[in-house]
Amino acid sequence: MKTISIIVLIILANGLFNWLSNLPHDIGNDIPQGKLNSLSFAPYRDGQSPLEGKFPTAAQIDADLALLADKTYSIRTYASSESEMASIPALAQKHGLTMTQGAWLNSADKDNQQEIKVLIHAANTYPDVVKRVIVGNEVLLRKDLKIDQLINYIRTVKKAVKQPVSYADVWSIYMKYPQLINEVDFVTIHILPYWEDDPVTIEKAPEHIVNIYKKVQEKAAGKDILIGESGWPSAGRQRGSAVPSVVNEARFIRELIQLANKNHFDYNIVEAVNQSWKSDLEGVVGANWGLFSADRTEVFPLTGSVYETPLWAVGLFQATGLFLFITLCFWRQIKELATLHPAKLGVFLVFGQLLSALLVDEVNWLWVTSFNDWQRVYAVTASLLSTVMAGLFLHRAYTLLTQSVTVRSGAWLYTLYMIFVGFALYKTYGIALDGRYISFPYLTTCIPVIGIICLMVVGYFMSDRRFSLRLFSLNELTGVMHPPFKINELQFSELATAIDSSERLRNISELIGHSAVDQLQDKVLGYLMFITGLALLVIAVALLVGETYAYTQGGDLILAYPEPSDLVWRAFILTVSNEQLIKWFLSLIVLAIPLLTNGCTKRD
Repeated sequence: MKTISIIVLIILANGLFNWLSNLPHDIGNDIPQGKLNSLSFAPYRDGQSPLEGKFPTAAQIDADLALLADKTYSIRTYASSESEMASIPALAQKHGLTMTQGAWLNSADKDNQQEIKVLIHAANTYPDVVKRVIVGNEVLLRKDLKIDQLINYIRTVKKAVKQPVSYADVWSIYMKYPQLINEVDFVTIHILPYWEDDPVTIEKAPEHIVNIYKKVQEKAAGKDILIGESGWPSAGRQRGSAVPSVVNEARFIRELIQLANKNHFDYNIVEAVNQSWKSDLEGVVGANWGLFSADRTEVFPLTGSVYETPLWAVGLFQATGLFLFITLCFWRQIKELATLHPAKLGVFLVFGQLLSALLVDEVNWLWVTSFNDWQRVYAVTASLLSTVMAGLFLHRAYTLLTQSVTVRSGAWLYTLYMIFVGFALYKTYGIALDGRYISFPYLTTCIPVIGIICLMVVGYFMSDRRFSLRLFSLNELTGVMHPPFKINELQFSELATAIDSSERLRNISELIGHSAVDQLQDKVLGYLMFITGLALLVIAVALLVGETYAYTQGGDLILAYPEPSDLVWRAFILTVSNEQLIKWFLSLIVLAIPLLTNGCTKRD
């Protein structure tokens, strides 16, 4: 009965924690009528991508526009001729939507001419639907065209349509090429606080938008200004203190609408639907800017309270079910712990609940941020490895609490730990070199990181709180006397024979003694562990350096901080204010500790 009571208490405590962590957020005034002025619309679904030439059908576009008709009065499109994109004006008319229609330009003149031809035809055929047109999107930012080439395309369209014509790019492009203002009928700028060279926090985003709008207005020669793209990501990589989240996206949009109404700004929100294909270009964050998910589920409402994790109760149910399954699998061990001391039983069960919750969070996150087959294979593989490792951590906790011996499971735990260390080194190397679009994978390593910390704590208390480096070594924590890949005397002799066919080395273990071979291998492996741990520390520092350096290359940041020392300091502040980066940095440190102490104790 005592055991059951502890289990129930832990489940209730976890439920209370989840409930308190997922209370609804009141983020301000509702959007009037629950509808937006305009939404960017790209109709791609999972498995579809303009990069691969896989396009949605007219029926799918029709279904999307029926969905959006309840959320917006108008849509902005980016391409006119690709596949079924030409059907959008007629379908928009069917659902009572107006359009700002775009022509997608790139470096290929043949493609551009086709885009412009279809754009002109749509504008002239559906003048009551296509209210204005945009020739090109961020083509100067991507450096696909030169300014004179772009201007020629704009002039071609202006001669052929009656609607106002513009070009869309980040706001700084209009500052760099003021001649564009003379060519367009209205100025279309993108203001994305998250993507600024000096990322803007959600709290300062409204002020930032007003400042940028006024700056462009001073140069716009009295022409109308359209904020052609503004929004906030709901998930993905943090930049400085700009945190992607569902609540922040909802807050940004509602505050932007209030700002637009107060200042009479014309705006378009990016975007209607999450675009999975953008993950190939911009990682997880690029695929999560929509009001709707890729499967057309509402990410957040335009009115009322907002939940960061609307389905948190489902995750709680999954974690509880997994915890109960674990208690069944370890019931014999649980009964034994119950006979020793209630505290030991409580520690084991709390550890099991913690690992269950972490594992569910990891698996769910990996799956929802997998957008193609390779990413799904990675998600399944990482989830399986984490599941096995969680079970091994629990078994090792049991052996520590009962002061029993484990060999085989310890060898597996040791091996899995080294696999995750290798993964951490590989991912951090990529982030340090060019990590603008790479998410910090701290959730992928949460099981080894939290698991090893818990084993350190349990091992410390089971040693009567006597501090020793050996307590934190990988061998001690995993419960193996020697690394699982260490070779025995027979293997050593066979290896020697393979190296020297004359068998001069065959009996080396007999000459120097088997214990000496053991000591030699222990010393070599100790050095290897130490070097690996040191590599984790070095690459953790490289992560900070690489992130700081990347910020110093931002053109707008350089203009804002012309003094090199001020520029570097500001870049460093942006780096260390990134909570996701700090979580990953600390994860690397934790992973390094058992390797460094293992190396130190082996060398001693």
